[in-house]
Amino acid sequence: MSIKKKLSLFFTLLVLCILLANNTLHYIRSKNRLIEFNQKEITLVTEEIGYEVENSKNSALYLEDRMGQELRTASIAIQNSLPADYHDISNEQLKQLAEKVMVSHITLLAPVGDDIVGVRSSDADEVNMSTKEWGFWYTSFKQLLSKQPVTTTRGVTLPHFWSGPIEVASSNPDHIDKWGYYYDGSTNYIINPYFRDNHVFDVEKKFGPTNVMNRFTKKLDGVLELTVFNPETFGEKNQNVYLNGNKYIRIDDRPIWYGTYMYRNTSHDKKLIHNALKTGKSQSYLTEINHKKILKTLVPIKEKNSPTYVIGVVYDYGLIEKELQQELIKHLVLSLPFIFLVLVTSSIFSTSITRPIKRIMGHVNQIAKGNFGKVLNTRRKDELGGLVANINDLSHFLKTYVDDLKKSQEESEYHAYHDFLTGLPNRRYFKEELNRRLIESKDKSIDHVAVLFMDIDRFKDINDTLGHSKGDKLIQIVANRIKECLPSSNSFLTRQGGDEFVILFSDFAPNEVECIAEKMLAYVQQPCYIDNDEIFVSMSSGLSFYPNHSTNLDTLITYADVAMYASKRNGGNKVTIYHDSLIKKQTERVQIETRLRKAIQKSDIDVYYQPKIEAKRNVITGVEALVRWNDAELGFVSPEVFIPIAEEAGLIHSLWEVVVKKACSQVSKWNKDRNEKMTLAVNFSPRQFQDPIVLVNEIQQFLSLHRFDSTWFEMEITESTLVTNAEETIKALHLLKKYGISISIDDFGTGYSSLSYLKKLPIDCLKIDRSFIQDIQEDYSNSEIAQAIISLSQSLKLEVIAEGVEEEYQKAFLMENGCDHMQGYLFSKPLAAKDFETAFLNS
Repeated sequence: MSIKKKLSLFFTLLVLCILLANNTLHYIRSKNRLIEFNQKEITLVTEEIGYEVENSKNSALYLEDRMGQELRTASIAIQNSLPADYHDISNEQLKQLAEKVMVSHITLLAPVGDDIVGVRSSDADEVNMSTKEWGFWYTSFKQLLSKQPVTTTRGVTLPHFWSGPIEVASSNPDHIDKWGYYYDGSTNYIINPYFRDNHVFDVEKKFGPTNVMNRFTKKLDGVLELTVFNPETFGEKNQNVYLNGNKYIRIDDRPIWYGTYMYRNTSHDKKLIHNALKTGKSQSYLTEINHKKILKTLVPIKEKNSPTYVIGVVYDYGLIEKELQQELIKHLVLSLPFIFLVLVTSSIFSTSITRPIKRIMGHVNQIAKGNFGKVLNTRRKDELGGLVANINDLSHFLKTYVDDLKKSQEESEYHAYHDFLTGLPNRRYFKEELNRRLIESKDKSIDHVAVLFMDIDRFKDINDTLGHSKGDKLIQIVANRIKECLPSSNSFLTRQGGDEFVILFSDFAPNEVECIAEKMLAYVQQPCYIDNDEIFVSMSSGLSFYPNHSTNLDTLITYADVAMYASKRNGGNKVTIYHDSLIKKQTERVQIETRLRKAIQKSDIDVYYQPKIEAKRNVITGVEALVRWNDAELGFVSPEVFIPIAEEAGLIHSLWEVVVKKACSQVSKWNKDRNEKMTLAVNFSPRQFQDPIVLVNEIQQFLSLHRFDSTWFEMEITESTLVTNAEETIKALHLLKKYGISISIDDFGTGYSSLSYLKKLPIDCLKIDRSFIQDIQEDYSNSEIAQAIISLSQSLKLEVIAEGVEEEYQKAFLMENGCDHMQGYLFSKPLAAKDFETAFLNS
């Protein structure tokens, strides 16, 4: 279709849409007015029905009270006409008496066992009727029999008399009854006269809202149905009461109190009834029920001292639609002349626009074919002239854009295969290059392809201490140093991510690759200077060879990674060539870690206790808690094996919690019966001091939770704990000291911390490492280091304790030099709790 025709059609449709929009708005306004009028009408109807319902209830209550009084009068007359013992009364006698006193029936109730039963009655269904399950009725009967006032708020209470509310007869649910119950102690039964059916229904007929509701549905056009809903039970299941073998619904529980419910939509009406009660506002909806389109409105009614109910009004929506359709047709007919006028005018206007557009279309087609840069000349100064200028600019822009896009694609392709920080090829590039070289090695009979996996030692500590910015600079420096060491050919360096680098070597003998790797490690190890910070760095490396170790690409990388981690475990700063035992060790480590994790979760960890002895008095002053693990699958696992694995896997703190929980509980139990309390010494890993302040809070909370006296608790740390984050660690130790915890330096003399730290540290004790005690001979030779540590402790006014004492002469030397506190096999090896009790506490 041409633009000329489109413009004519467009303007015609535009006016048509405006007219339709105007007619629609008029339709909506008319509809809203009609619905608003309908709602006002419904409001008036519901107000009058609500008034009638309330009036009916008040009148019904009044007449119920009157009936209750009549039943009491009848009860007294019945009492005067009957013997005091119900055994002397017949049912026929009660029928005759009921006619005389003008009640429907008379029943006599008497206690039988733990029940109150209908023993005589003019109504055969009431004989032998149980009342035990009648709830407040049964309670009221018991109160009458005990000559107590009836306390229920339902019905009417008079002296020796209670009138129950109008209700369905449980003995025969086909009837509605109003009961009275009289007992003054002069008989062995309760007198129960009651009105039935018509006596009761007359109240509803005279005073109920049904007449008013019928009047509205007959006289008001459109009102199809009026219903008074019981919101408590409408739409709910299990409203039936099962008593005396009968099933019925109590009057108050009936879902419909008044009116009819022929336009049923139970589930939706139930939801809107609850919304109406919750919001206090009417709820309306349109639907089709019984082949009729209706507007149903649900109005909540809440009166003082009366239960809430909802009035439903069903309105014939067809009446509203009929009136609206008549209005809409009238407006549409009036719109037709305007549409014809617009059609003629738009046709003339469109002709003046379409001619210059054809020239512009030809120029745009050239641009679409890729012929950028051409210029279309025009003298027009209107919008079409501006359009031509814009198209010329677009042509120039597209030429520039296409040129830039080619350049950008080249850059994107580069970044897809290179690391942003170092500019080195990345993991993706590495895998493709490794695969290519493996294929070349097969095709060209190249003897070897080597994978060298390199990782910076303790890079996380450097990153955490100096910050990520300096960490990035360090990675760049290391990358440049590695590049400087590489041969100019047959080598390929990539950064895998983080602090990991991988190098491929082609056609180098294994010993040549190992030699190059050693040179790189030595060169990288030179000090680095970053923003006035001097950093010493080292790297761990792992080597795997094709085809010696594997012909699979991923396996070669894995083997090099395994070898690199072996270098780290052996102290770092070395090259390890992969061999099969490494993967076996790796598998064993994974197995140990998995089993250890489960053991910690189940607290399946043992704690052994080694006593600390004060040699002069030969008494136990404390115990050191030592962790032991005997696994069901692995058997006994040495702490020297599983503790490093726990540290690497981040399980050390969980392991510590299990040990300390058991140890605190055990030592608390032992200290209950001791005058001189034992201290509990617990070893702490340097890994636990990565965030020292958090550790302090955890220890305080832990001891408080387990009610363990902090003065009994002794923390043992090694000198290596102070190597990193020393200031924060010292601050944390001061807080623990202030809390009452004593602090010992374990294995003193074997570390590499500065002795100047000893003055800063809030420590209480130095523990001489067992290796120095084992060096002491019978003639006291090789005792210089032990003697120096004792002297240092005495000069710093610190306690000193010797570990690993196994010989009497070692004990004698220590006592002669002022070291009275000891532990070791001379006194006892570490023992399980029961064995410790047997050896030291039960004697």
